[in-house]
Amino acid sequence: MNLTLNQMTEAARAVERPLFADLPGDLAVSFEFFPPKTPAMQESLWQAVETLVPLAPRFFSVTYGAGGSTRERTHATVARIVKDTPIPAAAHLTCVNATAAELDAIADDYWAAGVRHIVALRGDPPGGETRFQPVPGGHASAAELVAALKRRHDFEISVSCYPETHPEAASAQADLDALKAKIDAGARRAISQFFFEPDAFFRFRDRVAAAGLDVELVPGILPVSNYANLKKMALSCGTHLPAWMGRLFEHLDDKPSARQLVAATVAAEMSRRLYAGGVRHFHFYTLNRAELSYAICHLLGVRPAGEVSA
Repeated sequence: MNLTLNQMTEAARAVERPLFADLPGDLAVSFEFFPPKTPAMQESLWQAVETLVPLAPRFFSVTYGAGGSTRERTHATVARIVKDTPIPAAAHLTCVNATAAELDAIADDYWAAGVRHIVALRGDPPGGETRFQPVPGGHASAAELVAALKRRHDFEISVSCYPETHPEAASAQADLDALKAKIDAGARRAISQFFFEPDAFFRFRDRVAAAGLDVELVPGILPVSNYANLKKMALSCGTHLPAWMGRLFEHLDDKPSARQLVAATVAAEMSRRLYAGGVRHFHFYTLNRAELSYAICHLLGVRPAGEVSA
């Protein structure tokens, strides 16, 4: 990895001083939520939103359930963020179980609701299916969806990327080619799948740069709230879990407070190392809880405006 002089200086600071001392607060952050299923979950989600609004994130994004199963709830959540907060909202949209015409109509609805940012994804195969197949008249890839959205309206488009390679990709090069197709179609930002080793992101960033791809790469940060669930998620998306993580979370299943402290420490340390390597925008997968993401942001120098140190 080629480091700039500033990055080398920052790396030296990280070694010589406490990792979280005197960070200048020059980060951008964004947060991802999923649409709530019940009134209680709605209340929990909105508490998280209100907690994170003072951090002035670039945007809040809201996911889209498998097969479009949360379409209405995603739209309602995004519309409320637009209406009731000063933070821009990004709506996830997938190709699964929808024709191009149906997706055009959804895009029109978002535009009319004031949404100007879409996270465009191919989407996972519906339950019981092992490979993605577009419906008749549907888009076959995220790149096709990006191109259709840009033709429809002048959306800001974010897409996904995979530092450890998408599990369905034939090779790392094929995965990089898929990212290039999305960028060529109009995507301006790629948000990564979660990972737990900074070097995985740095190696991927180097491959993207070597390929001449002009796109903002944003690491996706997943604070660990439940290690057993994490193992299942990591297996399905091809994320490597280092052995040390298993040891750290061992015997904490019935100790939620201790588990939360460990989770915040792990994520903050990884984020600090990414910062030392030049990363200045982090995307947090909140799982609709604010505590861990807020604590990590605080350690990284992201504070409400009235709390910024002189």
